[in-house]
Amino acid sequence: MTSTRTAQRLNRILAMLPWVIANSGASVAEVCERFGYTERELAADLDLVFVCGLPGYGPGDLMVAYIDDDEVIVELADYFANPVRLTPPEALSLLASGMALISTGQAPEALETAVEKLQRVVLGDDGDALVVDLAEPPFVGELRGSAASGEVVRIVHTAIASGQTTERDVEPWAVFTTMGNWYLRGHCRMAEAERVFRVDRIRDIEATGETFTVIPRSLEPEIGYTPGAEDVRATIVLRDAARWVADYYPVEVVRDGGDGLVVRFSASDPLVVARLLLRLGSAADLVEGEAVAATLEELRSKILASYAPD
Repeated sequence: MTSTRTAQRLNRILAMLPWVIANSGASVAEVCERFGYTERELAADLDLVFVCGLPGYGPGDLMVAYIDDDEVIVELADYFANPVRLTPPEALSLLASGMALISTGQAPEALETAVEKLQRVVLGDDGDALVVDLAEPPFVGELRGSAASGEVVRIVHTAIASGQTTERDVEPWAVFTTMGNWYLRGHCRMAEAERVFRVDRIRDIEATGETFTVIPRSLEPEIGYTPGAEDVRATIVLRDAARWVADYYPVEVVRDGGDGLVVRFSASDPLVVARLLLRLGSAADLVEGEAVAATLEELRSKILASYAPD
């Protein structure tokens, strides 16, 4: 997880620097909006690249990067004035990834335009030399069609955490793929709230014939968790070794103090939280959550029992 965040941070820095150099006088708000920064993150990245530079490391070889009032300043960094050139393998990999996303039907128009330009550069006139088409699992086509036409679908779904199978009427909004899986996002009438379902956990699907009003939505292809009134909740203190939980899980941050990062965790099953706490060990403490505490104690007892002598 740490190496992934480091790579993402480096990629953002390498994208940000050429743009700031080319757009002298850019404001903090402009840079934050364009590259998804908070002001604190931007300041930290500028501090990171400050006095970095080419070998020799004399005053004329090192970058200057800072915030002056509301302006982002990057100087003595002409070697970053243009984005790094892609190698042929990198360009081909980028093109294949873009074409794969387009084949899912969820690519924005800007990406389609960028892929067309890259395709002309990489493949020249022989635009059909590379074809990328992702195989779709069962139900994806039906769900995508229902989302486009505004038809309510009845799905039989088995939850990953609890293993419980339920039948639900869902107003489908979008079907997308991310992190190697396909997902359905929509309004679940049983939960009376937005929900995201993994398509491979859907056992059956039926078109109800009932329609709903399709409201244009700008939906990012991401997964999330929407807590319900019936969910269990737990308050957890995360120490430094467990702070990654706040990035990986949809938690509510209560405070960040000397005792650690305090978060509020919601789940449909206390076993989900108990397993996480068992995995974190001494890097986390359960502060509140009776159901989770009871489940955690039961889980620990079962594990200890398996190591007990006959």
